[in-house]
Amino acid sequence: MLAAAALADLADRVVVVERDELPGKPAPRKGLPQARHAHMLWSGGVRAMEDLLPGVTGTLTDAGARRAPVTTDMVVLSAHGWFRRWPESHHVILAGRDLLDATVRARVLADDRIEVLGGTEVLGLAGDERAVTGVRVRERDGRERTIDAGMVVDATGRASGTPRWLTELGLPAPERREVDSGLAYASRLYLAPEQARDGFPVINVQPDTRAAGPGRAGFLLPIEDGRWIVTLNGTRGGEPSPADEDFVRFAREELRHPLIGDLISRAEPLSGVSFTRTTVNRRYFYERMAAWPENFTVLGDALAAYNPVYGHGLAVGAQSALVLRDLTRRYGWGSAGLSRRVQKAVARPVEAAWELATGQDVFYPGATENGPTARDRAVAAYVSRLMYTATGNGRIARRVTDVTSLERRAEVLLAPGVLLAAAVGPLKPTLAEPPLTAEELKKAELR
Repeated sequence: MLAAAALADLADRVVVVERDELPGKPAPRKGLPQARHAHMLWSGGVRAMEDLLPGVTGTLTDAGARRAPVTTDMVVLSAHGWFRRWPESHHVILAGRDLLDATVRARVLADDRIEVLGGTEVLGLAGDERAVTGVRVRERDGRERTIDAGMVVDATGRASGTPRWLTELGLPAPERREVDSGLAYASRLYLAPEQARDGFPVINVQPDTRAAGPGRAGFLLPIEDGRWIVTLNGTRGGEPSPADEDFVRFAREELRHPLIGDLISRAEPLSGVSFTRTTVNRRYFYERMAAWPENFTVLGDALAAYNPVYGHGLAVGAQSALVLRDLTRRYGWGSAGLSRRVQKAVARPVEAAWELATGQDVFYPGATENGPTARDRAVAAYVSRLMYTATGNGRIARRVTDVTSLERRAEVLLAPGVLLAAAVGPLKPTLAEPPLTAEELKKAELR
C-alpha cells in the first residue's frame, strides 16, 4: 500500500493487485498470518510513512495505537543485563497489525487514483529482459489477462515470485543469502490487569548469543484496547510450544528472567496461541545483477525478509517506498535506468536491517552452511562491547538506538567518541532487577 501511495502523484492510475479480499476494517486475512504476532514500527519507518501519508501517525494513535518513547518506556534485559530507562531518543508505534494495516489502507485508498483488484493472483511479468511492460494475472473467476503498466512494483512479501519471473524473461537467477536460526514464534493476546491498561512499558527479555545452546526470548507489547500482545520465541532445540497451557510456563521458566511470565499470569488470555516457523532471514541481491529490466522494482519482504524478532520489516518497507517516490520524482517517470537506480538505492535501508538481524542469528547452530565468518565474529565482539557499555552509559545507548531505530547508519557506532566509550565501558553499575517503578509493579499486580 505504501508503494501505491509513493506513486500516486506520479502516475495517472495505480492498480494494487491483491490475492486477498481486503476487509473494510481491522480484521485478520489469509495473506497476513504474521499479524497474529507482535509488531512494532521504529521511528525511522514512522518518519518515512508520515512523509508518504501526512498525519497518519495521529490517525493511528487516535485509533488506539501507542507511541512509546525509546528507551524511556522500555524494560529490556540484554545479554549484559538490564538497560536503564534513559530519556527519550527515538520512539516506536505499537499496534496490532490488523489496526496498522487497516489504517494505512484506508488512507491510501481514499485517493481515487488508486484501485485494488482483490482476489487476483499475479502469474508473472509481461515484457522481456530489457523492460517489463505489465503483469499477467488470474482473476477471482479464473480468467487470465495482462495488465499493461508503465511501472511494476513487487511488494508481495516472502512468497515473491520475482526470482522465477526474471528467469522466465531470460535473465539469470539473482544471488540469494539465507540465515536461518530455526526460530519458532508463539504469540498470544491478553487483556492487561485493569490498572495496567494505559501507559505500561514494553517488556523485552533477550537471549544471550554468547551462551551455548538455543536462544530464547520474549516480548510484551502494550497495544490498543488495553491489550498486551505477547510473543515468545526460541531457536532450534529451544522452541516454545504451540499449546496454550504451556505458554506461561515457557515465559517463566525458559526465558532468562521470569518477568513476562509473572505479568501474563495475572492477565486474562483473549486468544489461543498462534505459532509459526516462518522466520528465516532471506535476501535477494537484485542490485548486484549485471542486467536489470526497466520499469520494475522489488521492495519490502519480497526483496529482503528478516527474522521478525528485530521488528525492522515494516520500517524498511516504508523507507524503501519513500526512496521509490523520491527517485521517480527526481529522474522522471519512465526515465532510462530509473528502476536500476531505485533497486540500488533501496539496498541501503535493507542492508542496515540485514546486518542487525543476521549479526546475531548467524551464531546459532545450523543458521548458515559454513557458520559465522571472521568478519561476523569481529563485528559481534564490538557490538557486544557496545551493548554492555549501553547498559550504563546513556550517550552510547542513544547511539545504539540511532541505528536500531533505522534513523542513522551504523557508521555512527565507529565515531572516535563511541570507540573510546566502548573501551571504557559502562559508567554506571549493572542493574540487579528490572527497572519497573513501584507504581508499575502495583498496576501489574506484582506488588
